[in-house]
Order: sequence, then structure tokens, then C-alpha cells
Amino acid sequence: MIDPFATFAAWFAEAGASEPNDANAFALATATPEGRPSVRVVLCKAWDARGFVFYSNLDSRKGRELAANPFVHMDFHWKSQRRQVRVDGRAEPVAGEEADAYFASRPRDSQAGAWASLQSQALPDRATFEARLGDVRARFEGQDVPRPPRWSGWRIVPEKIEFWQDRDNRLHERLVFTRSGDGWTTGLLYP
Repeated sequence: MIDPFATFAAWFAEAGASEPNDANAFALATATPEGRPSVRVVLCKAWDARGFVFYSNLDSRKGRELAANPFVHMDFHWKSQRRQVRVDGRAEPVAGEEADAYFASRPRDSQAGAWASLQSQALPDRATFEARLGDVRARFEGQDVPRPPRWSGWRIVPEKIEFWQDRDNRLHERLVFTRSGDGWTTGLLYP
């Protein structure tokens, strides 16, 4: 059986061994219902044969765009490996239990920051955020910090996965997997 995730596992492990920072970082492109694109770098916190998971504030720009239009494109670029993995798919919310488990694993200040940040909204000055963060730290002092109700994750369910390997003279190698029913078809693309 053709499995793009076996190839991804090998490439991801090699990137983890050579990238100086955040081998799990990928560019995430979303769009409004009108088709206006937006791209930012986020961190992949889990992946398996179901897809790639990341977390954020549901009221952030990406959260609002995903609620209105779940179709996305993601791109891992590992410069040290001269590789990219490009994924077209659909973002689906993760289960609350999955989001709770990941949130509990985050550093305490990251947890507090999720409560304090009104992500993607205008911030008058850094002092305002610092004051909100201090209030959250005081609120949860001596207790576990629960996951905020407007913070969760998405799983990008791939429809197409392309493995791009840089080659000399721009004679790149491109292997593409396309979902077909419960499996995958594969082929090559011209450089």
C-alpha cells in the first residue's frame, strides 16, 4: 500500500536532526470566503495518518478564516535538507480531549498567555498585554491553568501531499500523493 506518511516520517526525522530551530514549523495559508489569502508560520504539534495538528486561538485571524473556509495549504520548508513538503487539505477541529491534553503539556506561561492574548486584535501597547498576563497568573496561582474556551486545535486532513527535493540546476524532483478513496495514488511532477 502506498503511504505518504512513511516518506514524511523519514523526512521529518532528518529535518529534526539538521534544522537549527523548529523543524516542525510550517507555513499555513488560509483564505477568507471571498478568496483573500493569508499566510503565517505555525508549529505542527502532532501528526499521523489522519493529518497534521496545530493549535491557536479560535478568534485569531486564522481561526476566523478556518471557520468560514476550511480549505488550506501548508508547506514545510527544510532549507538545510533542500526539501519541502506541500499539503493541500481541509482543516477540521480536533476533539476537546485532544486539545485539553496538548494544552496541559504546554509551559505554564504559554498557558497563561493563551488566556491573556486577544490574538490578532489591536494592542495599544505592550504594557496592556503584560498587565493582562499578570492578572491571569494571579487568577490561576496555585492551581492548574485550564484550556481557555476559545483556544483549540485543527487537524489538516490532506487531499494531496507533494514531496519536493531540490536538485542542481533547478532539475528538482517532485513526488505527489493524491487521496483516492481510502488510499493514495502517486505520480511525479515536472520540476
